[in-house]
Amino acid sequence: MSSIRIFILGALTQRGPMHGHQLRLLAEEEHIDLWTDITVGGLYGAIKRLAAEGLIEELRVERKGAYPQRQVWGITQNGSRTLSTLRMNALREIVVKPDPFDLALTRLDPDRLEDLPVVIAARIGSLEARLADHEAHAQAIASHLTFAEKLSMKHGSYRLRAEIAWHQELASLLPELIADEQARKGTS
Repeated sequence: MSSIRIFILGALTQRGPMHGHQLRLLAEEEHIDLWTDITVGGLYGAIKRLAAEGLIEELRVERKGAYPQRQVWGITQNGSRTLSTLRMNALREIVVKPDPFDLALTRLDPDRLEDLPVVIAARIGSLEARLADHEAHAQAIASHLTFAEKLSMKHGSYRLRAEIAWHQELASLLPELIADEQARKGTS
């Protein structure tokens, strides 16, 4: 699923033709990098790909003042159909990406088991800091968010809270994990 496609096609549908810089400003205004997997810097490449696929088209080129010449993009009929499909797919699909941490946890270095408590405590601290930053930012921008955007920010908080809870459980089970690793590898 490509969130950036939904953002660009949706913005052109809702707001009308725009150039890349306007899309970038909208992304920054809506703080999409905080509640999606979109990087603002990736917008220009995505615009080129959408144009190459015929989902958007150049409507005109404009220049205002000393600013560089900018291509103004509009959504095509094919782009509108694609946006409809993308939206429904995004609402239906569940995306939970595998975390490389899990693989590393199943392939521990027997000579570094004593480092685990410190590493796990640091991860918990980082997750708690990320949650605090996320919630503080959500509160600071709350007056600028739509109801749906507020719900999306809340979803991000819940996901971070679940990660923290799992890591805290892991921390409490570290003695058993270390003992099991040592017994399996014969390194007690």
